[in-house]
Parts: sequence; C-alpha cells; structure tokens
Amino acid sequence: MSDHVKFTEDMIKTHTILVPDMLPIHFKLIIGIFEAKGYKMELLTNRSRAVVDEGLKNVHNDACYPALLVIGQFMDALKSGKYDLDKTALLITQTGGGCRASNYIHLLRKAVEKNYPQIPVVSLNFSGLEKDSAFRISAGMFLKMLYAVLYGDLLMSCYNKCRSYEVNKGDSKKVLDKLQDRLGNIFRTGSNEYMKTKKLYREILDEFAAIKQSGEKKVRVGIVGEIYVKYSPLANNDLENFLISEGCEPVVPSLLEFVMYCAAGTFNDARIYNHVTKESIFNKIGYDLIYSKQKELIKVMKEQGSFEPLHDFEYLRSLADKYINQGVVMGEGWLIPAEMAALAKSGVKNIICTQPFGCLPNHIVAKGMSRAIKNDNPDANIVAIDYDPGATRVNQENRIKLMLANAKL
Repeated sequence: MSDHVKFTEDMIKTHTILVPDMLPIHFKLIIGIFEAKGYKMELLTNRSRAVVDEGLKNVHNDACYPALLVIGQFMDALKSGKYDLDKTALLITQTGGGCRASNYIHLLRKAVEKNYPQIPVVSLNFSGLEKDSAFRISAGMFLKMLYAVLYGDLLMSCYNKCRSYEVNKGDSKKVLDKLQDRLGNIFRTGSNEYMKTKKLYREILDEFAAIKQSGEKKVRVGIVGEIYVKYSPLANNDLENFLISEGCEPVVPSLLEFVMYCAAGTFNDARIYNHVTKESIFNKIGYDLIYSKQKELIKVMKEQGSFEPLHDFEYLRSLADKYINQGVVMGEGWLIPAEMAALAKSGVKNIICTQPFGCLPNHIVAKGMSRAIKNDNPDANIVAIDYDPGATRVNQENRIKLMLANAKL
C-alpha cells in the first residue's frame, strides 16, 4: 500500500472533516470545540442500507460490524455528490487498546486510496498515535471535551427520560435542540462559560423537568454492550426509538463511564502486575480529575431531584469485583457486567446487550457474565441481540418484543 496522504496545517482551513455517526448528542458538542480552533466538521447522518453495502464492498467479512459501518458510511457519503472530494477529510477514532477497531484506520485508508486517493484520513486518539498529522488535540481541548462528554451525558439521560413520558410529542426534542445549540455555541465561540457547570447543569435539568409528562408506569430497558453499537442509531437500528415506540423507557449508561474505564485501565494494570510507570501515574491523576467532575454532576442531579443520577464510577468498580477481575480490559471488558449489575440493582430489570459481529471480548464478558448477574439478581431479564450485516431488523425487533413480553416494571 502506498504512503497515505497526510492531513496538513493548510487543510485545517480548506477541508471539511466528516465525522461518523456514533454519538449524535455528544458529537455535536465536541464538533463545536474543534470549530473554535478553525476546523470545519460535519456529522454524518446517512443511514440507508447502502451504508452496509458499501461497507461489505470495502471491508473483508471478518472485520467487526462497527468498522464495517463506519467505513461504509464514509464511502456512501463520498459517493453522494454532496462533497468537494478535493477538500474533504475523514475522521476515525482509535482507542489504542486491545480493540481491533484501533487498527481499522488502515482498512479505511486502503478503501479511500483505492477510490479517492486525494482524501486524508484523520485519527482521533489520546494514545500518541499518528504523530505526523496536523490534526492535534491540545490539553485545553482535551479538558473541553471532558466537559462536552459530561453535558452530553446529562442531555442524553434527561432526553430519553422525558421523551418516554412527554404528553405533547416533540416537546423533549425542542428542549434538546435548544440546549444543544446553546452549549455548542459556548464551545464554538471559545467562551469559558462551559466551566460554569453547576449553573448549566441546573439549567439543563430544570428545562427538561418543565416538560409536561404523564405519570404512567413504563417498562424501563437498559442498553449495554460494545460502545459503537450501544450508542449509534445506525448500528443498533434506532434501538432507543424502537423501545419508546413499544411503550418503554430506554436507559443508556453514560459515555463518561467508558472514558473512566479506559483511564482506569493503565493504573489498574500497574497495581495488578506491580509495574508502576509514568503513564500509569499520569492516568491516575487524570482519572481523579474526571471522577471529581462526575461526582459534581451526580451531586447537582441529586439536589435538583427530578432525574435519577448517573452511576458513580467507583460504585461500578465495586460491582465489577463481585463478578469479574478488573484486569479483563479487552473491548469493554469488566465494564459491561458492572453496568448490567448497576442497572439491575437500580430497578432497571430489563437489559439488552448489543453485540456486534466480530467483537469476541464483548460476547465473552456480556453473554458469558449474564448468568452470574441473573443469579445475583433473580428479577433481571437480560437478552443479547446480535448486530451484523446479515441480521434483519425484523428479527432483532422480534427478539426484543419477546423479551418485553416477560418484562418487569
């Protein structure tokens, strides 16, 4: 394979960077942070079957489903005619851990070089990968992204709760759009107002709490699993909307839990294997900062009182210890059983594990640990739903309906 085209300083001004559709609420805020630095970004929303077909054309069939979808979404967008192909770049995330998806940037580059050799592929990572790229994240940007994750989690949590019970359909979406615009503009203008967390948290909570809601009891359904399929409406066939259409309330764990899981991995390994490094020390400092921010958000949610607070991450770690060792960090590792247990213990008895094809670690820690979770929580109603190019939406939804037939309030 030839050397790939690099993303240069000049391209910051001239190119539009396309962003895959993984976290629609969070990514709209994060894009504002990059726009404040002069980048032009666009969140992709193409979700037709053509995305899967393009993925199958450009990725060998033993790649994981998230990689196939991300690459397929990019290729479908580039074929659409909407973009100037000489002024377009693509962004893909890399965790740098044991997940195979960290290496799929090379598959994307291979597909792009074959069809659009002038288009650079940009890596979003915090592991020091792609050192020769002009796409960089400063310490200040990283801090802002942490705040964007916190605000995105709060918006997602309140939005799912309110739209499940809203009396006037569409009220929750109006509030979400308004708050997303406000927060996005704060990040876009480079204002320091994003640091006024208590004020902004309270404003978000009060705005959603003012939405008129019915007092009916609904089945609550937790969604866990591999990070992309858990959050992306493209990957999980609009799972949250489907659950709402079935008269349920979807409960989705926060993105911050995955961020903290990644941060904890290095210093946790240092303890387990008795091998302390500079990286593990810095990760512990970073983890403590993030955890303090999470505790602040939880405290404001408790004080405001209208919504169930997010799970405290140290509580999740203590739950994980009952079922699995915290050294299990391939894929989402110990986080999945911890989230399942936390949901079950907080009254969310019905849980869907979203399992993509080709993600072996998640099949092991989700399907493999579900019986242990059930043994400890007899009321837990857990089902694993597989997502892959050959799985039909009808079959997936029928399996979920079967689960809901036995659902517990």
